[in-house]
Amino acid sequence: MSAAVINFIRELYRTNEFIPLHTPTFAGNELKYVAETIQSTFVSSVGKFVDDFERKMEAFTSTTKAIATVNGTAALHTALYMAGVKTGDYVITQALTFVATCNALHHMGAEPIFVDVSKVSLSLCPVALDNYLTENAFSNESGCFHKSNQRPISAVVPMHTFGHPAELDELVAVCSKWNIVLVEDAAESLGSYYKGKHTGTIGELGALSFNGNKVITTGGGGMVLCRDAALGARTKHVTTTAKVPHPYEFFHDEPGFNYRLPNLNAALGCAQMEMLPEFLKQKRQLAQLYKTFFADTEFSFVNEPDYAQSNYWLNAVICPDPQSRDQLLKSTNESGVMTRPIWKLMHRLPMFQNAHRDSLEVSEWIEGNLINLPSSPTQLAL
Repeated sequence: MSAAVINFIRELYRTNEFIPLHTPTFAGNELKYVAETIQSTFVSSVGKFVDDFERKMEAFTSTTKAIATVNGTAALHTALYMAGVKTGDYVITQALTFVATCNALHHMGAEPIFVDVSKVSLSLCPVALDNYLTENAFSNESGCFHKSNQRPISAVVPMHTFGHPAELDELVAVCSKWNIVLVEDAAESLGSYYKGKHTGTIGELGALSFNGNKVITTGGGGMVLCRDAALGARTKHVTTTAKVPHPYEFFHDEPGFNYRLPNLNAALGCAQMEMLPEFLKQKRQLAQLYKTFFADTEFSFVNEPDYAQSNYWLNAVICPDPQSRDQLLKSTNESGVMTRPIWKLMHRLPMFQNAHRDSLEVSEWIEGNLINLPSSPTQLAL
C-alpha cells in the first residue's frame, strides 16, 4: 500500500522531488503589496493594509469585528482574556490539539481540563463534555465550578481539527446549560463553515492563525473574531496597548497587549485573501482525489462532517492499525513524501500530564491510527 500511496501523491504533484506537507502559495499581488508597504515606510503596526486586512476578514467570515494580531497564539490569548478567563481558572479543551491551544491557557494562568473528541469531527465531543461536567462540576448564577476544589471552569475551547468544524450547536447548548463561555480555536479552519456559518463566529469569540503552513499566510499572524461590536472595539483597544487616541499624548487606560500585526504582514494577508477562494477550491478538489483513492482500501479518508463544509486544511487518513500507520509514515518520509502523525496528545506532555481529564478513548485511538497527507493546493494534476 505504501508504494501505491507514494506513487499517487507524486502523480498529483507532478514531481520526483521532496513533497512537503503544506507550503504557502504566492501567485497574486503579494510582491506588489509588500513592496508598496516598504516604499511607504509604514512597515510596523500602522498602515492601510492592517485596516484592509481586518475589513476583508469581516466580509469573508460575516463577523462583526475582526482584530489582527501578531500570531494565532496571541489571538487565542486575547480571546480568552476578553472572555473573562482569569488566573487559577479551569478551561476545558481537547487533548487532541496543537500545543498552542494549551500554551495560550498557560499564559492566562489557567489550567486545561482535557475532554475527549468526537469521531465525527475530530473536535471536542459535546456528549463527552456534558458527561464530564455532570460528574465533576456544578453551576449556579455565578458560573460553573469544579467539584474537587470549587475553582471556576470559565471557558470551553473546541479546536476545529484540520479545518473540520466541531459540533457547534450541541457545544453551545452544553455551555449554555452549564453557564460557561464558548471560545473557538479556529486556527486551522479559515474557509470552513458550520451549517452555513463561518467557524470562529458562533462562540463568543474565535481565533484564526495565518502561520506559514495555513490556508493563507501573513508569515506570522492571527485574528480575533468578535460577534459583539462593543466587545470587538474593546478587543482592538486592548491589543494595541490600550492607548487612548490623541494627536500626540500617550495615555493608556488599562493593561494591554502589544499584539498588533505589522502592516508588512497585513499586506501579504490582503494579497492572500484575494486568492483564498481559489485555494479553497483546489483544496476541495485535492480532498476528493484522496477520498476516491482510499475508497476501496482498508484506510479511511477523513471526510468533512455532513453538517459542515471544511477547508480540508490538512488531509488525513485513518489507518487500520498502529502498525500500518507506522509503516506508511516510515515509507513515505524515507521516499521524500512528507506525512506525519497527529500531535502528541497534550496530557502526554510533561507540563500538562497532571491535568484533569476524562478517559480520552477516542483521542488515543486517533493518535494511534491517523496520518496527515500532503495538502498544498498548488501544482496539482487536476
